[in-house]
Amino acid sequence: MKLFKIYFSPTGGTKKMADLISRQFDFETTELDLSNSMEDFSKFTFSEKDLCIIAVPSFGGRVPMVAMSNIKKIKGNGSKVILVATYGNRAYEDVLLELKDTLTTLGFFSIAAITSVTEHSIMHQFATGRPDLQDKEELIKFSGEIKEVLKQGKVTKDLYVPGNNPYKEYKVIPLVPEARQECMRCGLCAVKCPVDAISKDNPMLVEKEKCISCMRCIAICPNKARSVDEELILATSKKLEKVCSKRKMNGLFL
Repeated sequence: MKLFKIYFSPTGGTKKMADLISRQFDFETTELDLSNSMEDFSKFTFSEKDLCIIAVPSFGGRVPMVAMSNIKKIKGNGSKVILVATYGNRAYEDVLLELKDTLTTLGFFSIAAITSVTEHSIMHQFATGRPDLQDKEELIKFSGEIKEVLKQGKVTKDLYVPGNNPYKEYKVIPLVPEARQECMRCGLCAVKCPVDAISKDNPMLVEKEKCISCMRCIAICPNKARSVDEELILATSKKLEKVCSKRKMNGLFL
């Protein structure tokens, strides 16, 4: 059996989860980054002999639109899939159900789902340092339970995952990072932007209508020259403080 680790992880948190889970399976592993705007995802076709881990973050309780667009290009052909939804200690809402529904239409067989808390990609005071040791131990335990189900051939034909259909309206926090004078115009942010919102000729320029507020450009800037308006961050943080301050737990659905 081959394992395909498929993820959308603008700031690295979701990839950490996909890495941790995939390491628990003793299979040859191939990695597929859904944020790679240069990749032709339509060439990827799987089979009943394959196991996929598809991990995405919650963007306002939905699968990120650009990630979903690329997911819809791949073909399952009976491949088993483990769904992974990460979230910044608020809620994952319809992510798992949207992901499962879509993958079912693409010919995938959902055998398990995991929800995992990661440090908030914009307001880092929420879920700071997560995944921590407790999270990692729990995710390893979840992976072991999934392995046992696979070994015994007891996968369910109709995996239950929470969520609502119709899904909630797709909205992301409208925070567009901008370059400061420290920008060296190296162009790394433009190359790595999953929606090509940053000009490759002049990285100081951003097409605001394209930006999905994923914060990758801030996370990868070698000169720490990109940022979001601090007043907007403060105002948004106050709105989310009540719901995001209490420690949320990881979840497993089998």
